[in-house]
Amino acid sequence: MPKHMILNLFIHGRGHHEAAWRHPKASPLPLSHIQYFQGLAQRAEEGLFDSIFLADQLALGPDVDSAPRTWLEPLTALGAIATATSKIGLIATASTTYTEPYNLVRQLASLDHISNGRIGWNVVTSWSVPAAGNYGDGAQVSHDIRYAKAREYIEIAKALWASWDADAIQDDRAAGRYARADGIRPINHKGEYYAVTGPLNVPQSRQGRPVLIQAGSSETGRDFAATHAEAIFTAHLEKAAAQAFYTDIKARVRQKGRAEDQALVLPGFSPMIGSTEAEAERLTREINDLADPEVGRTRMSGRFGGHDFSHLPMDTPLSPEDFPDPDTVQAARSRTAVIVDLVRREKPTLRQLLSKLAGARGHFTFAGTPDQVADLMQDWIEDGAADGFNLMPPVLPYMLDVFIDEVVPILQKRGLFKTEYQGDTLRDHYRLNMP
Repeated sequence: MPKHMILNLFIHGRGHHEAAWRHPKASPLPLSHIQYFQGLAQRAEEGLFDSIFLADQLALGPDVDSAPRTWLEPLTALGAIATATSKIGLIATASTTYTEPYNLVRQLASLDHISNGRIGWNVVTSWSVPAAGNYGDGAQVSHDIRYAKAREYIEIAKALWASWDADAIQDDRAAGRYARADGIRPINHKGEYYAVTGPLNVPQSRQGRPVLIQAGSSETGRDFAATHAEAIFTAHLEKAAAQAFYTDIKARVRQKGRAEDQALVLPGFSPMIGSTEAEAERLTREINDLADPEVGRTRMSGRFGGHDFSHLPMDTPLSPEDFPDPDTVQAARSRTAVIVDLVRREKPTLRQLLSKLAGARGHFTFAGTPDQVADLMQDWIEDGAADGFNLMPPVLPYMLDVFIDEVVPILQKRGLFKTEYQGDTLRDHYRLNMP
């Protein structure tokens, strides 16, 4: 009997294609309208998705005139989404580089109570150069220091969430005893970057603490994920790379003394679904025609820490020498490696590369029928490339509706996806142990 795959909906703008906002079937609601996010979460819950995910950016994009990449602050948004849903897990990105540990841990603990145990935290170290200008003197924090801070940060977070025993709250009105003082402890942390006394002033939640998600694929990021992550969002442009990553992460998890099923691997997947292959390819061409290559060039520059690609012609084949060495990039190191590896393999022109990245920013894109989409997902699950998928519909809510109506029933018929929720918390959905 095949295991049920995990499905997470990644909500991003009006869809993951960079031209999605212009598509006639994209939502007409403003991206600052909470009903947009609530509606997508409710639709995903109808489709029995395990979770939704909101990413974040800490600065306004330089191409805001033609690429609306702004959205609501995710922790605030999750509070409103929690009250509009009852089962689906709710995951938000929050930065360890530009947020004080006590504040963030308290916010996440509060959200976990508000949602009745459905919160996950995507731990990021904030590589964006513009973000650095909004938090301090504008100097970008190096890759190594960001992860050093993150390692200390996550230990503080775990200690604060564990500073209350699960049964510390007694609320005994007759005896006049609200909590067991001996079940609440300070953490007295003094480290290289932080000093936090504790304890947390929010009690332990139903699922113990929020589920920890991580998305880095650099050598440092993989080690961090193997140590701490309970689910890993990852980007691959081909199945072989996804298999290699999956095998490597599971081995690292075992080396850390953890059970490999307690660190789920969820690659990004952005399918364009049509009733026939020809229709799916037509839909892909239509949305690609709406994309502006210069927006893609600007976005790629940001991935490479602001590197100037303006001198590259659009229609000349690229080589790895046209790009900075990913190991020297202080920004999105894992994603830059994906891009350079693609260039080394396929030698695309800049126009072809930007078109490929426009679909989902380096995640796996596919155009096909519902059966073909289900076949691909089954193949990745059964062939050691994934435990589930971070679904990234190219247009929202259009392609989410098609996926739920057309693909989910096929997966359920094959025994690959659940037909009802088996629990109430995000840990239940992800089949994770209590911490």
